[in-house]
Amino acid sequence: MMKKCALITSVVCSLVVLLLAISATARAQEELVIKMATLAPEGSSWIKTFNTINAEVMEKTGNKVKFKIYAGGVLGDEKDMLRKMQIGQIHGAGLTTAGLSVLFKDIDVLHIPFLFQDYDEVDYILKKMGTYFTKGLEDNGYILLGWSEAGFVYLMSTTPIASVSELKKAKVWIWHESPLAKAIFDEAGVSAIPLSVPDVLIGLQTGMVDVVYTPPTAAISLQWFTKIKYLTNVPLVYMGGGLVVKKDVFKKLPQSWQDTITTAFQRNLDQLKTVTRSENQEAITVMKKHGVKIITPSADQIAEFKRLSDTAMARLVNKSFSKKVMDEVTTDLEIYRKGKK
Repeated sequence: MMKKCALITSVVCSLVVLLLAISATARAQEELVIKMATLAPEGSSWIKTFNTINAEVMEKTGNKVKFKIYAGGVLGDEKDMLRKMQIGQIHGAGLTTAGLSVLFKDIDVLHIPFLFQDYDEVDYILKKMGTYFTKGLEDNGYILLGWSEAGFVYLMSTTPIASVSELKKAKVWIWHESPLAKAIFDEAGVSAIPLSVPDVLIGLQTGMVDVVYTPPTAAISLQWFTKIKYLTNVPLVYMGGGLVVKKDVFKKLPQSWQDTITTAFQRNLDQLKTVTRSENQEAITVMKKHGVKIITPSADQIAEFKRLSDTAMARLVNKSFSKKVMDEVTTDLEIYRKGKK
């Protein structure tokens, strides 16, 4: 009889432990909040898209998974976001390709100045190289939820900049997270002034810097356009981006939820790219209406910028990105351009 009671007690205890574990798991799933950070400001199309994605994910997971976004650089620059992901303070981030390249360096090949002539070429290369970049990020502990972009980058300034000699005379901002920009400025003999993105507006207001570089929509969103007087009409470099989440966090979710999340992000971010490209054109129009003058360099002046870039990039091969990847991208672009002729 005592053995029977002991057996019953053991079974009951096991059931209680199992039920408690299931209950704890259920509560954990109900309370799962994936914390993300981005430089994109509140009210921007990027944040609006993110909110749409979040609503979709919450609906399809029965409110058991949701995202919390820290927008506008409130958690610092991208290097701060990367550090906070590493220590578990946040679970993911919306990063430019400069930030993504810290996680997988070959992504920096997309930042080569004058690499792309138009967005069709960007889309072609991302389609060709997307699997490689995604795997590289996952091998380093991050899941790419989807590609986004800021667009092509232009020089903007408080004094007219059409040539390398004029750039040398100016106080040029440099984003310390972009080794490619540093290499080009070093080659040009420009002593650039490093500031985090949230500090650039103050730098323009105080005269600490008088040359910045960014896509037009970012200049509007960040209010930089209110302090500049000129835009140099040469698209220098493509600034892409992507949203990543830590692999160990993402893989804890049921597979069906993983699929729901990645599908929602990829579909909505693809739509956002179309919006962003249109907004970049509109942003230039807005800046012109606010008195920003468009400076168009001569063919010789543009060629000088390209020569500096080529020399600087040659020094960065196998440092910022592998020669193999650079050769693959440039070869693919040559084939693509020949096919269009």
